Amino acid sequence: MISRRRAPLVAALPAAAALVATTACAPTIGVAAAPDAADPECAAVVLALPDALDEDLPRVDTNSQATAAWGAPGAAVTLRCGVEPPGPSAQCQSVESANGTTVDWIVATDDEGTWSFTTYGRDPAVEVVVPPAVMEDHSSSFVIDFAGAVSAVEAERTCQ
Repeated sequence: MISRRRAPLVAALPAAAALVATTACAPTIGVAAAPDAADPECAAVVLALPDALDEDLPRVDTNSQATAAWGAPGAAVTLRCGVEPPGPSAQCQSVESANGTTVDWIVATDDEGTWSFTTYGRDPAVEVVVPPAVMEDHSSSFVIDFAGAVSAVEAERTCQ
């Protein structure tokens, strides 16, 4: 027989087991921490990141400080705060969000079709990597969703 003092604990066990089972199935994406991931401004960036991109790329857990990911293992958009700030580049593009916030990004693509976007004029810099598997079904327009978060790091320079 269960004592009255232990009854609430016993009643909570099925709910706790369900929570553990649910979280055990959630994917964790491996993302290498950037050299300056411990910069306090990166914490502000990560806390302000969106819960989803393009409505069908939910945010998932990562295994490193100052990182984030959206999607599924092998096909996830990843973000790292604390990367080396890039110098001026012809690939610098200004992206304005609906609320008027502008973020300058250095945009690059490699031979395999992976896109990278690195904030320009902000230190620490933020890097977003979009693999070909995501680009098959999405445009890169969701980088606009990062404007509020990366604006936690003050812009010191602009593309122009």
